[in-house]
Amino acid sequence: MHAFDVLGDPVRRRILELLADGEQSAGDVTAAVRAEFGLSQPGVSQHLRVLRENGFTTVRAEGARRLYAVDPAPLQEVDAWLDQYRRFWNQGLDALGTELARGRRRRG
Repeated sequence: MHAFDVLGDPVRRRILELLADGEQSAGDVTAAVRAEFGLSQPGVSQHLRVLRENGFTTVRAEGARRLYAVDPAPLQEVDAWLDQYRRFWNQGLDALGTELARGRRRRG
């Protein structure tokens, strides 16, 4: 599965957002996703499996718990692909920064 196919799903993006703050148990991730999206536990498990099988997360056992974490490698690949398009938004952000600096100088 291509990285953008994996990231195209809002549930999987939300799981990655939850894991961006650090390792979490499958139970905690499931509870958060179920509350937000109304999915069943097997539905959330399927999304966790897709993320794991496509390299976006790692999982380790701690007793009976499964702890998930983000694996940054696929995200770095996405970032590298996006690099060719950054010029489109960086120019606008640079221009905004220039205008903000001008405004501060005028007030100062």
